[in-house]
Amino acid sequence: MKNKFTILGCGSSLGSPWITNYWGNCVKKNKKNIRTRCCAHFQYKNISILIDTSPDIKDQFKKNNLKNVDAVLYTHEHADQTSGIFELRPFFWLNKKKINMYGSKKTIKELKKKYDFCFKPKQGYTPIAKAHVVKNNFFLKKGADKIKIDSFEVRHGLINATAYVFNKIAYLSDCSHVPQKSKKYLRNLDYLIIDCLRYKQHPSHLNLDEAIFLSKELKAKKTILTNLHVELDYNKLKSKLPSNITPAYDGMSFTF
Repeated sequence: MKNKFTILGCGSSLGSPWITNYWGNCVKKNKKNIRTRCCAHFQYKNISILIDTSPDIKDQFKKNNLKNVDAVLYTHEHADQTSGIFELRPFFWLNKKKINMYGSKKTIKELKKKYDFCFKPKQGYTPIAKAHVVKNNFFLKKGADKIKIDSFEVRHGLINATAYVFNKIAYLSDCSHVPQKSKKYLRNLDYLIIDCLRYKQHPSHLNLDEAIFLSKELKAKKTILTNLHVELDYNKLKSKLPSNITPAYDGMSFTF
């Protein structure tokens, strides 16, 4: 089985178009402007790993023909990254095993508070998840296969979010600032997948100029911009970018 990374969703918190059918600057005819909420998946040998559980997770799994999940890495506790957690119940029933879920101490605390029925017996519900607090680096294992994951905190406006790095791939979907001490994890990557909300500055996210600057500073071979607001039309944005930087689109994938 090939090692494969897939962008399941690359939209900002309301996706594209919004529920009101507002498209912003996005051209409706371009399917790459149809964006579900931020979420990603990677298959490493026999291990199926999900990053965040967006509100659109069911359709994201079906469209990308994903059949299983062994672990979930959470970037932070916001609803657009977590509210699809209950959709994973069928994988617990299928595997008869709790799904390992990883996140910062604060993220895990909030998950247990908001979605307590996933972590402890309640009103007839059997818990489906086992929580793990991440610190620096850890391993995900399944049978003889294992993968090392590095994690560190980045700023996401008024809170911290967790960035994940593995096999020269980094995922920072919600980020407004990367601490200088953490940039050592991000230099000379094969793939840098990073927040790029809008053209204008935003208190909780990188904008286009900031994302491009960071990509150049870190010397990433390939940078993929995600968490894209309806302000950013795919083709117009792509035309402004250096050759090694590209906008994400739902279903975008690469092998590693």
